[in-house]
Amino acid sequence: MEYALPIIFFFLMGFALFLYVILDGYDLGIGLLLPLADDGEKDLMIASIGPFWDANETWIVLGIGILLIAFPLAHGTILTALYLPVTFMLMGLILRGVAFDFRVKAGDQHKPMWNKLFFIGSLITTICQGWMIGSYITGLSPSLVNSVFSLLIAVTLPALYILLGASWLLIKTEGELFDKSIRWARYAWLPMGIALITVSIATPLVSESIASKWFTVQNFIGLVPIPFTTIAAYLAVGWLLKQNHIIKGGWEWLPMVGVIVICIMSSIGMAYSLFPYVVIDQMNIWQAAAEKNSLLIILVGVCISVPLIVVYTGFVYYIFRGKASNLSYGMDN
Repeated sequence: MEYALPIIFFFLMGFALFLYVILDGYDLGIGLLLPLADDGEKDLMIASIGPFWDANETWIVLGIGILLIAFPLAHGTILTALYLPVTFMLMGLILRGVAFDFRVKAGDQHKPMWNKLFFIGSLITTICQGWMIGSYITGLSPSLVNSVFSLLIAVTLPALYILLGASWLLIKTEGELFDKSIRWARYAWLPMGIALITVSIATPLVSESIASKWFTVQNFIGLVPIPFTTIAAYLAVGWLLKQNHIIKGGWEWLPMVGVIVICIMSSIGMAYSLFPYVVIDQMNIWQAAAEKNSLLIILVGVCISVPLIVVYTGFVYYIFRGKASNLSYGMDN
């Protein structure tokens, strides 16, 4: 049990962060797409994430909470190294939250300003998350090569979020905004593919530890399904986005499924690359883990809270299924 507990928490943390990328990723993507829409479409785009966006951020709180409680040594190391991007990310999230509420409650003359701030908050958050992922993969080691790699992920992560956001709008909207969402998804598809290929090539180059896991004959053969499935899902999404008759024929959810498959395969690949390190090449999960009795107590709490969060999230998505309508706070005069 003492050996297994850190493994359980490692994968629970990864599960929480994976769900965050998917769920908060699409509403960050909608924030990035906001400047491309007209005023009425902006309202509908915000309405499409209105019931969900706060709950979506629960998963990053859970993931970082597990890191803090289950792996306190790693938490100190990671947060110290990423102090600035974490600070700016939190500022971006706060700005998004303020702009989300004020754009509806403020007068029409101030609405464009809050729309811009919602976009800026989404962009800051996305770039900071990309930088943090790049820094983490490179072992939090400051160097020119590692900084360039972190910058690469920071500027390419928005393409994934935009594709998620556009795919979400296909599910939640109709009419002219639906047609625009197809175009936005098509525009984001190629940059996301270029980013995916670039990051996949660059990652083993900046980390010898990751390269050694992937580029041995025995390991490579066993891992082939991961890149093949990713490529197949990517090509399938690109094909679907060109088939208007399929997307408009009741299958508008398929592009989102394809993007989720890409994210699942990427997450599996990253988990394999990192395990058993919680800070790559510096600290494994057993070195970083809290004391056994503490982990057992935390596990009880997690076994209660995680299913409740999953059930609540599923319930919210079920209640607010279907096409979005204009967002209202009951303040219309």
